[in-house]
Amino acid sequence: MSEISEAQRLQILHNLVAIPSVNDHEVQVAQYLKKLLADHGITSKILPVSGDRANLVAEIGSGQPVLAVSGHMDVVDPGDKRQWDSDPFALTERQGKLFGRGATDMKSGLAALVIAMIELHAQGQPQHGTIRLLATMGEEIGELGSKQLLDDGYMKDAAALLIGEPTGWYVAHAHKGSMDIRFTSHGRAAHSSMPEDGFNAIDPLLQLLQDGNHLFREMNTKTNELLGPLTFNTTIISGGHQVNSIPDLATAEVNVRTIPEQNNDRVEKELKRLVAIQKESGAQIDMDVYMSQPSRAVKGDSRLADLAAKLGQQASGKELKRGGIPPVTDASNLLAGKGPGFPFIVFGPGNATAHQVNEFVPKDMYLQFCDLYPQLFTAFLSPEK
Repeated sequence: MSEISEAQRLQILHNLVAIPSVNDHEVQVAQYLKKLLADHGITSKILPVSGDRANLVAEIGSGQPVLAVSGHMDVVDPGDKRQWDSDPFALTERQGKLFGRGATDMKSGLAALVIAMIELHAQGQPQHGTIRLLATMGEEIGELGSKQLLDDGYMKDAAALLIGEPTGWYVAHAHKGSMDIRFTSHGRAAHSSMPEDGFNAIDPLLQLLQDGNHLFREMNTKTNELLGPLTFNTTIISGGHQVNSIPDLATAEVNVRTIPEQNNDRVEKELKRLVAIQKESGAQIDMDVYMSQPSRAVKGDSRLADLAAKLGQQASGKELKRGGIPPVTDASNLLAGKGPGFPFIVFGPGNATAHQVNEFVPKDMYLQFCDLYPQLFTAFLSPEK
């Protein structure tokens, strides 16, 4: 008999979604999980990061091998709640779908990981090895939580890593990197009738962005078999404050999704070169790479991936494909120092509605992962015959 009933599984996800951990307040999620685990005899540690932000670590079993399983506790802003068909912070079921901010990204995956730990512990499992839960803060912006867990040594003895981000019935073993970069262009203000008395901060910034588009879009021919091409996008731009004044300040922010063939260091070097060209023409542009997470790719035929594909096929009734995904995950940090043969997968309940209005997870899929994870964890930790 299951330790956690279907109604309890749904209530746990409801309780997690009800905590508005929008780029903050993860300590409240951690406190909830700590109590839930403790109610079932599992000890855990809340590791403060800053303010109302913290990671949580819990373990069951003992010794080697150590299977690290990870999920993040933060969510993105739901935006204008009036656009939602229901309260984004109240899990709502409609037509077999569970709606709410974080339902897909990724409180359903986090809940399923925790429920798996509870189920296995109640069965006296694992009898061989350790399952280590790494619940992180700050994944949506900066991945500071996973960086701290890495620095604190929680991946040093890990034999494998599973991240429960929403892939649905797809086993990912690679993902793109991500860079957030801010350009600040300084000019000199003047009346627009006498532009020669000033220096327009917008002009060189626009040229820089155009050069970036040309280099990384039009001239970009390199691609990765699993991840496709690098992508370069300007996502925020502002400048000036009055229509008849030459602007003395303009800023732009870009997001770059990198691949191994065009990694973060290379992108930064190329952008610095483009900035230098503008400076040679008299511009004053500062460049700040304020977030840089590398792409990750390992072999797709590890025992962990094979088991996930087998169990996923049994649950879904269809053969699971394997490959890469565009979004970055905490694996950018957690896999530091691990080689291409390290067993790593991204595999969790959800779909492409992450960050969208009316985000949802299929109810059946969430419940299936609650059953699948315990089987996967024990199968991986069991000695090979």
